[in-house]
Parts: sequence; C-alpha cells; structure tokens
Amino acid sequence: MSIRHGLLALLEPGARYGSRLRTEFQARTGGTWPLNIGQVYTTLGRLERDGLVAQDGVDEAGRVLYALTEAGRAELRAWFTRPVQRASPPRDELAIKLVMAVGAAGVDVREVVGAQRRHVAEALHGYVRQRAEALARAHEHPDEMARLLVLEQLVFHTEAESRWLDICEARLLRLTQAP
Repeated sequence: MSIRHGLLALLEPGARYGSRLRTEFQARTGGTWPLNIGQVYTTLGRLERDGLVAQDGVDEAGRVLYALTEAGRAELRAWFTRPVQRASPPRDELAIKLVMAVGAAGVDVREVVGAQRRHVAEALHGYVRQRAEALARAHEHPDEMARLLVLEQLVFHTEAESRWLDICEARLLRLTQAP
C-alpha cells in the first residue's frame, strides 16, 4: 500500500492536517489498513522534503495544514497512470510457513493447511458479509464505493488463497500416498 500516494490523493481536493488525513485514509479504505499517526507525519515530512507537499498555514485549532505542490499534483497524476508492478512479489508468511513445514520434524503439513483453511473460511465469510453491507449502503454513501472496492479485493484474495490451499493439500496427499 502506498501511503505516500494515498496521502497525495487525499490532499488533492485541498489542504489537510495530519490526523484528518489519517481519518480520511482509514475511511476511504474501510478501516482495512489502519494507519498510525506517526506514519502520517513521517510520510508528510518526506513528501515535504521531496517538494511534493508544502505546509500551508494552520487551521483555527492551530494544526499545521499540508497542501499539494505542482510537483505533487504531477506525481499524483503519474501514479494514477502507472500500473502496479508485479516484478517482485511480496513475501507471504503463509507460503513461507508451508514450505518450512514440509519436512520439518514433528509437523503435519496437512494440519497446518487445515488450520489455515478454517481461518480463511471465517475471513471470507466476514468479508462477504461486509461487502453485502457496503453494497446496500453504496447508493446513499459515496464513501462506501471505495470501501466496496477494497472488500472486493479482499474477497478475491481470500478465494485465491483458498484455491491455493486446495492445490497444496492435493499435492501433499499425492506425495504422501506415492509408492
């Protein structure tokens, strides 16, 4: 998740202070990716250093406001037009766990897969329920559309993990039954 670009996008309509950016980021992502206020201010500091945002005075409560610079607007437009690269996939804890469990003394990999499958089923059920709720509210609350998109991505990723676990289990079964 590009916090850097997410904050630029939230600044596009106008100047904001840090905690408002945090609140808007979490609202826009449906609370899926909690954001630490320290991350917000550290990122704003880097964006300011890089000339993409500038301090724009203070609000009535004395909070420092940040605004996009022209360079920030150009970077935001460029980000929206660039595809997300898939060159180096992120490390996946589950994949690492399964490959380490294969051949590990005293570990039944099928039990590891089974525990994960139960967790995935629960997560999928929760995401599908949240998606239905967001879909029901999307027409009356525009922010629900953004949340709905995040939930769709979570549903698809969870379904893909479930299918991958099916394949892992089938391979493990074949390998343990081979002569």
